[in-house]
Amino acid sequence: MRTSVDIPDTIYREMKIRAATEGVTIREVILEGLDMRLQRPSSAPPSRFQVPVIRSKRPGTLNLTNEQIDELTAFC
Repeated sequence: MRTSVDIPDTIYREMKIRAATEGVTIREVILEGLDMRLQRPSSAPPSRFQVPVIRSKRPGTLNLTNEQIDELTAFC
């Protein structure tokens, strides 16, 4: 498939130098970069934040100080 992409001049110059240094074509450099990008695992969507659940022996009567809450919800 043929496509057109606008590449900034500075990046194109670097790519051209890299291709010449390695003895390959610019097309090969581009295809290698695309292949590397496609081989990486895709970013997973951000997970939703889970609020910690603090169980009480007598629901509705849990009286905790800020320090106790910090202890129970400490993220390791």
